[in-house]
Amino acid sequence: MTVDYFVVDVETANQFTHSICQIGIASFAGGKMVDGWESLVNPDDYFLEFNIALHGIGPWTVAHAPCWSEVCSTVNSLLGGAAVASHTAFDRSGLSGACARAGIPEVAYSKWIDTCWLSRFAWPNLPNHKLPTLARSFRIEYRAHDALEDARVAGEVLALALEERQITINELLASRRKHITAFPRPKAKRPVPGSLTGRAR
Repeated sequence: MTVDYFVVDVETANQFTHSICQIGIASFAGGKMVDGWESLVNPDDYFLEFNIALHGIGPWTVAHAPCWSEVCSTVNSLLGGAAVASHTAFDRSGLSGACARAGIPEVAYSKWIDTCWLSRFAWPNLPNHKLPTLARSFRIEYRAHDALEDARVAGEVLALALEERQITINELLASRRKHITAFPRPKAKRPVPGSLTGRAR
């Protein structure tokens, strides 16, 4: 079965997006979730009481969990070169930050879809476009602030938005709207004065 897109959600130990303590990835095909993967992550960082109260994960929960550099190989195998979505840029920033902190290459997705922006485009008249609000609006039951559950719901919201706008996932990915982000290409290095490519004048 060919997966149309993957949806990622991360939970964090504190206010920094790189402090990932749980990650969930949901695979979607034909508008339905067809597979899911999740893992606890030892962020090697401190936990805020606010975050613990939010998702129920504390330092004792992840004491024996793998660190990000160990988990990232699986994340790469799923998301490398794929269309990926998340609800807001928080999760994309988390993956980038965690990779940078671990000193490993960033997960090289193909394009990233912000399902929050997409939901604003599809349903501009909703009171807000937070994931719990969208879930209530479309009667999607789930347990908030569990990484795989949040990924599943964001994926279902994406499928509903495509149906609402009557477009396919490929048409969406081909568009240049604000909620579609291509994987950044490496910036070209500036020539060094006096070098073969940048001779001093």
